[in-house]
Amino acid sequence: MQTDTLIIGAGAAGLMCAAHAPGHVLIVDHAKKPGEKIRISGGGRCNFTNMYCEAHAFLSQNPHFAKSALARYTQWDFVELVDSYGIKWHEKTLGQLFCDVSAKDIVAMLLDLCAKNDAEVRLETSVKAIEQNADGYSATLVTGSTQTRLSFKNLVIATGGKSIPKMGATGFAYDVAHQFSIPVTDIRPALVPFTFPENRFTPLAGVALPSRVTAGAGQFDEAMLFTHRGLSGPAVLQASSYWVEGDVITLNIDPANTLMQALRDKRQTSGRKNLTTELATLLPGRLVEFLTDELALSGNLADQSDARLGQICEALQNWQLSPNGTEGYRTAEVTLGGVDTDALSSKTMECKDVPGLYFIGEAVDVTGWLGGYNFQWAWASGMACARSL
Repeated sequence: MQTDTLIIGAGAAGLMCAAHAPGHVLIVDHAKKPGEKIRISGGGRCNFTNMYCEAHAFLSQNPHFAKSALARYTQWDFVELVDSYGIKWHEKTLGQLFCDVSAKDIVAMLLDLCAKNDAEVRLETSVKAIEQNADGYSATLVTGSTQTRLSFKNLVIATGGKSIPKMGATGFAYDVAHQFSIPVTDIRPALVPFTFPENRFTPLAGVALPSRVTAGAGQFDEAMLFTHRGLSGPAVLQASSYWVEGDVITLNIDPANTLMQALRDKRQTSGRKNLTTELATLLPGRLVEFLTDELALSGNLADQSDARLGQICEALQNWQLSPNGTEGYRTAEVTLGGVDTDALSSKTMECKDVPGLYFIGEAVDVTGWLGGYNFQWAWASGMACARSL
């Protein structure tokens, strides 16, 4: 059996590539359904891109690598495609675009594009024994008890990273890279909640508030959520991509810097009231209770000097914590790191030293911020590859 291009991985990048690649294309996946990560993303409504998608929102050992693909297939190109299928969408926040109805609309759109391109989608199929030869490549496809030897000119790896193994995620892309002596950078879970020793924040589980979370070079102003195991919410997930094990993170739960003045005003009007009672009108009550001992909160507001109020506000704006880890690939939205971009062409996604071998999407060392950036990288890198085949 023979085909022009074999694409392994029927996720966002793989389907996008298959929908636009020339010649005969076969896309295979070991899952029962295509695009499962698309289907579950965004609470089932798929945050399919971001209005403000630019290269600065991506982490990579080579921060310039993503620029070419992102410039040649932009968020507005994908929005135009979505519009052409009559899929209604809306901006939720910070440029994040979601389907009005269902993420399944995006999957259906990609499958329709594949069908129009005569690309064959084969599911519940694994790929084994990949070999390079004079005419390109060959591999064994295993579907149930049936094995088929396939020859093909181009091999596109679109199997993603290790994130969410219960959905079938594996390190397959890295195994293929190693087989062909393509370097892989260090990988770790990203866009993932932090955990803390002894489930420190269990009493606060469910409490959410606007925060500024800083880890390494990453600083994000969004919502933060306390959980039974630690910290989550958009600001925390964003910062996790910049966190290195052993480092501290800094929480600012007064990012607008309004707490000091609010407490001084309350001291004038409600000076006889307890400090914690009044503070609980400005911050979640359970959080104030949790911090009472840690910050030695006591006495009436009238008893608090400006210096003391400033000390309290400073502590709340510079709360340093040491996570003992993250929730790992089990809940991580993406995998940070991957196939070394130095080994790939930024224009085509082809391996520089292995003709006909391509890596696209999450498998590559390009990791976007939360909010539709990683899907846009999938669309852009998949299209860059398709245009070069």
